[in-house]
Amino acid sequence: MTNPMRNVTPGGSSGGAATLALIVSFTGILLLTQSLFIVPAGQVAVVTTLGKVSGGARRPGLNFKIPFAQSTYPFNVQTQVRPEEFESLTKDLQVISATATVKYALKPSEAGRVFRTISYNDREIYNRIIKPSLLKALKSVFSKYELVTIASSWSDISTIVERTVAEEISQFDYVDIQGLDLTGLEIAEEYRAAIEQKQIAEQQLLKAQTEVKIAEQEAKRYDTLNRSLDNQVLYKLFLDKWDGQTQVVPSLPGDGGNNTPVIVGGRRN
Repeated sequence: MTNPMRNVTPGGSSGGAATLALIVSFTGILLLTQSLFIVPAGQVAVVTTLGKVSGGARRPGLNFKIPFAQSTYPFNVQTQVRPEEFESLTKDLQVISATATVKYALKPSEAGRVFRTISYNDREIYNRIIKPSLLKALKSVFSKYELVTIASSWSDISTIVERTVAEEISQFDYVDIQGLDLTGLEIAEEYRAAIEQKQIAEQQLLKAQTEVKIAEQEAKRYDTLNRSLDNQVLYKLFLDKWDGQTQVVPSLPGDGGNNTPVIVGGRRN
């Protein structure tokens, strides 16, 4: 009979053990790479477990997740700058055009809520959160003012718009508005000329009013000075300036109480 042990290849058991070790090592490395992930600076990561948001947003650095069961979605939390061209009607139904440049940043703590209710990524934050609120606030503010006021008080209007946009977006509490700049105001040329003429007229009126006030103050000052110059004051002023040589004759009795001296001649030689 043939001995079956003779067909066993020497070293076969050691080869199987090496293969098993290789498989175990590969599996371990795979699990490790699937368990660890890095969140770059300026981002946070939303982690989902079987499609459901799990825990808070992960901060920058090395993080751990359950292999195959959990997935990660990055969200940028750095300041974003987006210009938005818009048109709006004024209170007197005139069309204006301008550019609103908004600076905003996603709140890191709100990344999970954005993922659940708005979008799986941060690219939709502007279109779905910022832009609708921005346009609503712009039209709300400009509809309250006439074109002349908007053009002549552009800086003040910009401040009001910035505050209104921040208040509108704060209702959702997803992002921080860090600034808003309004530039490039465009209006019809005929209205621009009318506005410039009105501004010139207002400046001329202000100048005239200022000159009138100055004249009134001067008149009051001279009136006050005139009332204070009685005979005694005049005599005192005379004595302060008298050179001690000019001939002075006292007033005569019976002149109505006027004791002012009379100058009758020049210096004596």
